[in-house]
Amino acid sequence: MDVNKTLENIQNQIKEIQDGRKDKLSMVVFSGDLDKLLAAFIIATGAVAMGMETVMFFTFWATPALRDKKKKGKGKNLFGKMFSFMLPKGASKVKLSKMNMGGMGTGMMKYLMKKKNIQDLDGMIALAAELGVKIYVCEMSMDLMGFKMDEMIDYPDMKSVGVATFLQEASDSKIQLFI
Repeated sequence: MDVNKTLENIQNQIKEIQDGRKDKLSMVVFSGDLDKLLAAFIIATGAVAMGMETVMFFTFWATPALRDKKKKGKGKNLFGKMFSFMLPKGASKVKLSKMNMGGMGTGMMKYLMKKKNIQDLDGMIALAAELGVKIYVCEMSMDLMGFKMDEMIDYPDMKSVGVATFLQEASDSKIQLFI
């Protein structure tokens, strides 16, 4: 067995795979926790700053972070009204995944971020919009939870799509993440 030949074959296979990929990041955003949402937007804006096209697919528990606290979805059924009441309404209402301590941990984190001039989640979302990060919201999650696009934040490149649309986007991405 020739190690150099094997290494060369592996390198050629990697090159073939990479040749079909775009300089693009596709990210599934599943978590609705403050720390994970911040990480997702930091990575997304960092990728765009490096010249990468970036698409974020918000599904299940991440979806409520995109709700506008001033808007109300119209025509909701009982379950849609219940989800709307029980889940956070907007980025400013999400909590930490760890050490929330009845909201004290989240409050401390927000205080420290402000003190250290770190963008809050609303600011990160605005920066992502300014930089051209695409946001796709899962149609199935929206339907399941009774959310409507008319209750979501105003974001220039956000649309509701099915998973197949996101998978098509992700299929040619160099980087694919799940947060």
